[in-house]
Amino acid sequence: MSTRESVLDVVPVMPVVVIDDATRAVPLARALVAGGLPAIELTLRTPAALDAIRAIAAEVPEILVGAGTVVRPEQAKLAQEAGARFLVSPGATPALLDAMAGTGLPFLPGTSTVSEVLAVLEAGFTEMKFFPAEAAGGAAYLKAIASPVPDARFCPTGGITAATAAAYLALPNVGCVGGSWLAPADVVEAADWGRIEGLAGEAAGLRG
Repeated sequence: MSTRESVLDVVPVMPVVVIDDATRAVPLARALVAGGLPAIELTLRTPAALDAIRAIAAEVPEILVGAGTVVRPEQAKLAQEAGARFLVSPGATPALLDAMAGTGLPFLPGTSTVSEVLAVLEAGFTEMKFFPAEAAGGAAYLKAIASPVPDARFCPTGGITAATAAAYLALPNVGCVGGSWLAPADVVEAADWGRIEGLAGEAAGLRG
């Protein structure tokens, strides 16, 4: 990703992945790339997450690897040191915004209300996560706020499926969507990389 390219514009669907076993990370990343999705958001929800980021950064340089579920300020630096090239948080506090901005990496702070969107805009950031997307109002909500807050662009995540992604991608204020359906836990556990490559291929073809 070039310094001028947005995280929101790399892929139409950002794979949102939970890794319990770091040894699965590299073949998973390679399957996503083979399917046409050269990006991955690895959530910091398990003890294996940082090791998984390190492995992907070292062995699959062709994929844009990021750290998701950044919920504490210190996690931003830890993710950067592990090799993350972008950061994603489910929410945004002043301390968390400062920590993510301090890394110099692109990042998507989480928002789910207009007030939160305005707070992030006031802090100087126009690109953000909309989470939990379906529970917080879905595509209809983002469509409704596009006119009053036209400067905000989103990666909605949470409850989105292959069947509903296109409705989000059709909106002018959505750059990409987060997709946890691309790496189901049972498929990762079974090391069915062909299945993940196929799911990635379908998602890569999604356009609004």
